[in-house]
Amino acid sequence: MRAVVQRVSTASVRVDGHEIAAIGPGLLVLLGVAEGDAAEDADRLADKVRALRVFDDDAGRMNEPLGDRDVLCVSQFTLLGDARKGNRPSYVRAARPQDAEPLYARFCDRLDARRGEFGARMEVESVNDGPVTLILELPPSAAGDPA
Repeated sequence: MRAVVQRVSTASVRVDGHEIAAIGPGLLVLLGVAEGDAAEDADRLADKVRALRVFDDDAGRMNEPLGDRDVLCVSQFTLLGDARKGNRPSYVRAARPQDAEPLYARFCDRLDARRGEFGARMEVESVNDGPVTLILELPPSAAGDPA
């Protein structure tokens, strides 16, 4: 499971020209679910995102976690793209939609996140704050291993 996490002052997502979700100050999370990811992985990554200390404290240092701020989560299988060979990325590491969607939903539920529309072509707009952008990746849990 891989996530790009951006601290934002605002973010929104549109499908077919209609805004389906928007947030004020908080985090925009682009989430890619990999083949072999399990429920524990979604929980661990959501907990990691919630605990990230990327917001300013009273002294102006990035020392505060998410707290009551908003989260907007957008599913993005292209985060699992591998472009090391050639010019066309391979997406073989990405989970199949029927496996990825429940894990995406679980991740969003755990963070009480607003969300994009799984599998839709979306327009995502954000105003990065800082900018602060992190890439998080957790290896699949043992529960995700077929062995």
